[in-house]
Amino acid sequence: MKEKLKIIPLGGLDEIGKNMTVVEYGQDIFVIDCGMAFPDNDLLGVDLVIPDVTYLRRHKNKVRGIVITHGHEDHIGGIPYLMKEIDAPLYATKLTLGLIKNKLKEHGLSNQVKMMEVKPGDTIKAGCMSVEFIRVNHSIPDACALAIHTPAGVIVQTG
Repeated sequence: MKEKLKIIPLGGLDEIGKNMTVVEYGQDIFVIDCGMAFPDNDLLGVDLVIPDVTYLRRHKNKVRGIVITHGHEDHIGGIPYLMKEIDAPLYATKLTLGLIKNKLKEHGLSNQVKMMEVKPGDTIKAGCMSVEFIRVNHSIPDACALAIHTPAGVIVQTG
C-alpha cells in the first residue's frame, strides 16, 4: 500500500508568527521552521507563544531533521523549546545558525543540539525525503526557500 503525504501546519496559518510545518511520509518527518509569536493583550503574564508540538512529541522517533528557512523570530523563536523535546539535527544557513546558537545558549542547550550549516544549493537527505535549499531575497540575509522532494512529489515552501 502506498503511503500518504501529510503536510501538517502546527502554526503560522491565519496568524502572524508561530511558523511551523510538518512534512510526513511513511516513517519520516521533516519539520520546517519553529517560530514564536508575541502574545495578544488578553494573554497577561505570557511572554511568548510557541506552536503546540504535541504531534511531534508523539512521533519524535520519525523526526529526521528540522530545517529553518531564515532567522526571523517568527521562524526560529520556538527552537529552544522544541529541542528540549526532540533529538534531531537542525539545518540552517550560517547567519540563521548564528542567531539560533545564541538562543540555545540562553537555554543551556549549546552542546545538546546537532546543528548543520547549509548553503543555498545544498540538498540534505534523510529517510525517504530530501530538502533542497534555494536562495531567496527577504528582509533578512541568508534566507532560503525549500524544495522538499518526497515519493509523492515535490513541495515548494517559500519561507
